[in-house]
Amino acid sequence: MTQEEIKRHRVESVLKEIIPEALATLDDSRINSLLVTDVVCSKGRSDAKVYLDKSFLTEAEQNEALRQLRKVAGYIQNHCKQSEGWFKAPRFTFEFDEQLEKQSRMEELFKQISQRKKEDEDES
Repeated sequence: MTQEEIKRHRVESVLKEIIPEALATLDDSRINSLLVTDVVCSKGRSDAKVYLDKSFLTEAEQNEALRQLRKVAGYIQNHCKQSEGWFKAPRFTFEFDEQLEKQSRMEELFKQISQRKKEDEDES
């Protein structure tokens, strides 16, 4: 792992902690309780994708939350700069995390496969 990759991972780790703090300070109940599942910074650490948990939100609520997050992205950026003493913080883009759904779907498929194997063994 190069020195640059280490720095990027360190920034991602710090942002995973700071962004939920910044969201909690907002008065908007639609976004202040969102869970950050991951943060991925670009190579130069000038941009960062923030992945959020969508498990308790409808499609309409997700769209509204993303719209509100775009409005407060500058505030969150300033909060991160001030709390860490950084000269600049990455520009944030927010997305809902699809990985959790994919993971649960894969687990379900593995369960089905193992059940079929058991059924085939029982028939033999």
